[in-house]
Amino acid sequence: MTKSKSEPAPELDAEADAPEDDKPMTFWEHLEELRKRIVRSMLVLLVGCTIAWSYKDRILEVIVRPFSESWRAEGIPGEPSLHFAAPGDAFLAYFNLSLIGGIALTAPFLFYQLWAFVAPGLYAKEKRFVIPFVVCSSLLFVGGGYFGYLTAFPVTFGYLLSLSGQVGTTITVVPTVMMGDYIGFVTKLLLGFGIVFEIPILFSFLALAGIVNHKQMIKWSRYYIFAAFVVAAVLTPPDWASQLVMAVPACLLYGISIGLVWVLERKEDLAFEEESAKDDEAEAESKKPAVGAGSKTAIERVAKTEVEAKKPGG
Repeated sequence: MTKSKSEPAPELDAEADAPEDDKPMTFWEHLEELRKRIVRSMLVLLVGCTIAWSYKDRILEVIVRPFSESWRAEGIPGEPSLHFAAPGDAFLAYFNLSLIGGIALTAPFLFYQLWAFVAPGLYAKEKRFVIPFVVCSSLLFVGGGYFGYLTAFPVTFGYLLSLSGQVGTTITVVPTVMMGDYIGFVTKLLLGFGIVFEIPILFSFLALAGIVNHKQMIKWSRYYIFAAFVVAAVLTPPDWASQLVMAVPACLLYGISIGLVWVLERKEDLAFEEESAKDDEAEAESKKPAVGAGSKTAIERVAKTEVEAKKPGG
């Protein structure tokens, strides 16, 4: 007899699949665990920011390269430049720049701390995904920011700087870009693209937790596409090209997420079928000794009767 998914699993299997260290945690214990993870993350992030501060000039040079190239492409007079109005603005701008570099450097550790915080509530079979989760999350986050740097930055700065120049015969629009404003602007874009590229990881985790499945995600597609363009409109400048550069990858990544969720569901189905087959075989094996013993007893009874019949006077 083949088992169905609706049948309750045996108690032994339930205990085997139960979360490790399955002890209820109080609200304060959860807060204490969260505090420890945040403190560790902040300390490591501080180290990463310190390292990034040592290379702040090099990082700034890389960050402003698309801006400088667009400046020259638009034929704006003078050399590309960034300004600061108050004495402390340059320090704050460099600090924010170092924060970006620190997040990129320590992304694997930060994602591991996130996983470690939710791990106590996961099953043993789910905890084995810790390395793929940390590696893929880090690569996608940094890769998303780099994708935005290569694609969105040239389009965005090209469009925005094209708005400068001579207006009629009475006025000239000249860009005076402040250093702090520029770094804040690119930080929002980099973080936006990094978060968008985490979509496959997010839905894969939700699928492992049994919260979503691929059929639900297909039904939600129209709403997701609408939300993707709304988020892109908020995070990017008000030009259609920049919005498309963020919204289109977000939609493609959602399609990839549906495929990944389907693969995870298929693997779970195969594992369930294999487990059911093993249980059926074990059940069949458990019945064989009883049948064999009965047959052996019957044969011995017949043999004993034949022997008694052959005895004299039998």
